Amino acid sequence: MIELEQSRNQFPKEPIRLMSRVYKFILPDVRQELDRWRQDAEEIPDPELRRQALASIATKEFHCQGGAVYAAANLRMRHVLIPLIVAFQTISDYLDNLCDRSTSKDPEDFRLLHQSMLDAVDPDAALQNYYALREEQDDGGYLHRLVGTCQANIAELRGYPAAMPYIVDLVGLYTDLQVYKHIDPQEREAKLLSWWANHEYRAPQLRWNEFAAATGSTLGVFMLFLAASHDGLDERSAKTIHDAYFPHVCGLHIMLDYLIDQAEDELGGDLNFCSYYDNKETMLGRITLIVEGARQDIRKLPASSFHRMIIEGLLALYLSDPKVSQQDEIREVSKRLMRRSPLMRLFFFANSLWIRKHL
Repeated sequence: MIELEQSRNQFPKEPIRLMSRVYKFILPDVRQELDRWRQDAEEIPDPELRRQALASIATKEFHCQGGAVYAAANLRMRHVLIPLIVAFQTISDYLDNLCDRSTSKDPEDFRLLHQSMLDAVDPDAALQNYYALREEQDDGGYLHRLVGTCQANIAELRGYPAAMPYIVDLVGLYTDLQVYKHIDPQEREAKLLSWWANHEYRAPQLRWNEFAAATGSTLGVFMLFLAASHDGLDERSAKTIHDAYFPHVCGLHIMLDYLIDQAEDELGGDLNFCSYYDNKETMLGRITLIVEGARQDIRKLPASSFHRMIIEGLLALYLSDPKVSQQDEIREVSKRLMRRSPLMRLFFFANSLWIRKHL
């Protein structure tokens, strides 16, 4: 971990310093990047692709804001990290919209769409027609420009060769999840269970729905982007980061996302991994175990205080969402997760409320 030990002084160690960087550098830069992609999306010729691209930016901006927090740990490279993280997360959100509200239920269509994410993290990959298996085709080059932006910025990361195998692993799992979760509802659970059976050895402490949730997070990818922005990243260090984030930190991220989206997903007929628990007590207990697992795992990393802030920030961000107050059962679970919160989590909770109200 030599390269991270040498750069650990760049990591903000206190919540106030982190949020100072977020307000001063991260949020303005993310807004600028998203404004650029919004203008680009407005020019998409196909009306359905345009609608989904614009909706993904309008409703999921906080995904990019949260992901770009990693750039706060290397401000000198934020001109690379923020465009990279925003472009990659925008691909993720756009494709999620296309699949969630899809005119197709073809798993091969979903896999080809998500090949764009695998190509985005391979600077040498050739661009493809990612829409070849669906009716809507003409996005005016929007998805290609997103992929190309990722590739161009990755080429500026000197440590990327060491990180790339672990990033490809996470993006490959993400792609599998997106394929299986969006197919015909009568088939998806069986496909997910079969897929889980092939990967259970990687996280035997998790239930199948919790493992699947972990594969839906981009946080491990963003942390590896950050690590690759430092000189001298080696493969052993990259593996340590991968293993510290997957599955618990990544799993916590998406289980919280599903926790607050239960009513919305039920209404839309979408898969929700929190719905597989027998009752709220079991759900609360399992999420608490994942929180503890995440806290243990990040202790393996230099500057572990930064990653602890990520964990507490995740809890604060999701539990401060307005959706929580609209669902009685989720409000109760949220109160219990916030009970006896450390001051750090309360600090991020207050900041999350302020950001939602003013930005």
